Amino acid sequence: MRHGRWHYCPGSSPRSRRKRGTQNQAIGKSIGGMITKILALTDESGQLVRFSLMPGQRGETTGVAALIDSLSFGAVLDDKAYDADWLRDILRERGIEVVIPARAKRLNPAPHDADKYKLLHFIENFFQKLKEFKRIATRTCKTDQRFTAMIQIAATVIRTR
Repeated sequence: MRHGRWHYCPGSSPRSRRKRGTQNQAIGKSIGGMITKILALTDESGQLVRFSLMPGQRGETTGVAALIDSLSFGAVLDDKAYDADWLRDILRERGIEVVIPARAKRLNPAPHDADKYKLLHFIENFFQKLKEFKRIATRTCKTDQRFTAMIQIAATVIRTR
């Protein structure tokens, strides 16, 4: 009889009953498969300031409050996925201009500055530059720590270009 077995039945050892997998690795099931969302905050020139990782099944606005906490800035530019009353209220309380277009089915659409919204392409350009790095585009890193490190390295390379 092998060590760790009390009988000859096949199965895993009783000492290895810990859970394994992607519970805490910001990998979640979405329509496209197992993905990780990168929630990024950039400056006006499209350079990374701060970011966080979320599982794929989470909503877009889930990690925004923690991301913008303790930072000062003049305006927030986001797409329609971030159109939430609670987020608008938090930003207005802090005196931050909200440049988020209203969703199509919103009963009371909030106005936004269309000229400032055109600057959103700097943020989109940052994500396109980030996806040039194959290890980030395909999420080959298994753990969050390594994936976070790869994003920081890629952002440093993008900043120095």
